[in-house]
Amino acid sequence: MLRMTIKVLRVLNSEAHPAQICGALVLGMIIGLTPLWRFHNLLILVLAFGLRINLSTFFLSWGLFSGIGYLFDPYFDQLGGYLLTQPGLASFWTGLYQSELWRLTRFNHTITLGSLIVSLLLVVPLFWLSHHIVVAYRQHIMQWVMRTRLMRLLMASRLYKAYQTLADLGGGR
Repeated sequence: MLRMTIKVLRVLNSEAHPAQICGALVLGMIIGLTPLWRFHNLLILVLAFGLRINLSTFFLSWGLFSGIGYLFDPYFDQLGGYLLTQPGLASFWTGLYQSELWRLTRFNHTITLGSLIVSLLLVVPLFWLSHHIVVAYRQHIMQWVMRTRLMRLLMASRLYKAYQTLADLGGGR
């Protein structure tokens, strides 16, 4: 827990552009909310490693949203089932399923469809909200946090110093 706190504070206090942090958060949210072994998650991984985002934030977000996704799976299942059983969409789903590429996406799986729809609907609001939080933190809270007793203790700890040395050698991003 201490290591995660240090990583989050390090990312927030870094010179990384807020969009890099928020993009990582959003991509981690998508891959975390949806079932892991799906074609769209391969595309998300390619984006995550191809774009200039903060990988620590991506992996932290992935883990956080995996837990949240597990809790919301019954609701994702209901949404996916509802969408797949709509009479007006039957020909659309049938047409997609006839294509080999679309069969790879496994959108006929109710949890996959429901969770992907929800995660795609949350992309813009989560990006916007997290961007404003990062900017507000850096403008108003960062200096106060750096002066708190807890932060001074964390920065004086051997774990933080070891992490800082590793990051200075190029081990951190």
